[in-house]
Amino acid sequence: MTHEPPQTTAQDTSPAPAPPGQQATPVVAAESALATDPAPLPPPTAPAPQEPGATYGRAHAARMYDYFLGGKDNYPADWEAAERVLEVLPTARTIARTNRAFLHRAVEYLTRTAGVTQFLDIGTGIPTEPNLHQVAQGAAPEARVVYVDNDPIVLAHAHALLRSTPQGRTSYLHGDLRDPAAIVASQEVRETLDLTRPVALTLISVLHFLPPGHDPYAIVRELLRPLPAGSYLALSYATTDFAPARMARAAEVYRQSGVALRQGTRADAERFFDGLDLVEPGVAPIHRWRPDPGAGARVPDADVSMYGAVARKP
Repeated sequence: MTHEPPQTTAQDTSPAPAPPGQQATPVVAAESALATDPAPLPPPTAPAPQEPGATYGRAHAARMYDYFLGGKDNYPADWEAAERVLEVLPTARTIARTNRAFLHRAVEYLTRTAGVTQFLDIGTGIPTEPNLHQVAQGAAPEARVVYVDNDPIVLAHAHALLRSTPQGRTSYLHGDLRDPAAIVASQEVRETLDLTRPVALTLISVLHFLPPGHDPYAIVRELLRPLPAGSYLALSYATTDFAPARMARAAEVYRQSGVALRQGTRADAERFFDGLDLVEPGVAPIHRWRPDPGAGARVPDADVSMYGAVARKP
């Protein structure tokens, strides 16, 4: 089993302290009967020396996600943007943690039930244990994983993604989701994965950050095209179905911080799986997708506002 922190509701806890040098900002209840989000997290420590090519003067979605998860690889611009998101979306930390838990359950299903031992993970983000390969190799030590991200900070920490079991293998590709053909044709993918055998393509909380002008459905189709029958797609995608006002305000904060954030309906999420065979329960709020016993039902859908699913390529 994975070691994801227990999911908590917005009513259970108090807000985290502001980053160093900032005044604490009162949490605003954006919609009815919403309090604060999970347990307070310590302020980030000073980040590591700057990595070449990284942009530190503006917020970055992966570093904001790291902040919401309580990580340390984020910077003042990320802290400020994340705190502004928390003002209008107090459950942002619940969303991040629930999304990680969904990833872990999806990987558990893919390895233990579907028998998949090859993974192509795009939009990996800053390493957060347990990472995908740790979950997969815990079930199948021979599992192979290719991680893909375009953030220089992720590249700087890629060594944490390469600690494979002796039986398996991991590799890291500094690549861009907007160029799917280059990802599939890369040496890392071709040498690590056997594309004659099923591969699980994982796109967890990344498609909704594609900039305008890029078609996420076309990108997913291009990534799936070279994968053989029996491969799987697992993804999560932000939605406005449950808390439209809160999510719209959060998207505006992201936009003002220089980060695009798409949000869609259930039908929009279902389009990603056209032509694929959905695994039960189909497209569902991520905390309700095959939840661990006793989990999921405690958390209101509006506190998560993200759909997820896993489907098989026939």
